[in-house]
Amino acid sequence: MRAALVGYSSSEEEEDEDGGRRGGGAQGPPPASAGRPRLPVPAGLPGDPEPEETVSNDSSLHGGRVRRFPHERGSWATHVYLPYRVQEEFLELLELLVSRARTYVASLAAMEEFHLSLSQCVVLRYHWIDPFVRSLKERLAPFHRFFCVADQVKVYTNENKTRTFIGLEVSAGHFQLLELVSEVDRVLEEFDLPTFYKDIVDGFEDAALLLRVQWDQVRCKSGNKYFYFPLR
Repeated sequence: MRAALVGYSSSEEEEDEDGGRRGGGAQGPPPASAGRPRLPVPAGLPGDPEPEETVSNDSSLHGGRVRRFPHERGSWATHVYLPYRVQEEFLELLELLVSRARTYVASLAAMEEFHLSLSQCVVLRYHWIDPFVRSLKERLAPFHRFFCVADQVKVYTNENKTRTFIGLEVSAGHFQLLELVSEVDRVLEEFDLPTFYKDIVDGFEDAALLLRVQWDQVRCKSGNKYFYFPLR
């Protein structure tokens, strides 16, 4: 199983998305008459603007991440992943890896959050988010908690060759990961979105155990929204 417990907090587009107005050509309320304050529009009406987020394209504010697709109002970058809660043994391993790697790349930085991806970063229209999350919840409901073992240190480069990072390659637990990826792929296909990389599966080599991880939930991040799917 060649999936990495990656050393970056989120995929390249995740933190930058904001909302916009839904389509349909609806017009706003007429200007207020002079001297009379305009009454607030009731919330929850069809055509109301979706929630907005602040957009920043400064990669230095996002760990060097560079957007793979242009920001568009109403489109939300979405990513499905297994979140990793840092343990003491991992912090010790991280300190060792960073200190060794900095002898070659002085600018290497340790990240604050870690995860294992179950999807690429894809773009959802705002009105797709709820049905997408419902479909994920339905397909992930039968899954139980499971363990993985990371036994290889690997150097990875992202798809658009803008960032290089160190990750841990997962071996044991690959069958459960494949099953999760397969179900997430089915949800992506329902929305005509690209599925996960097809070369995720490969043979793995025996090596000394570096890290043992128990996964107990799947998480989906869409723009600034988080959705949680506990495993049984």
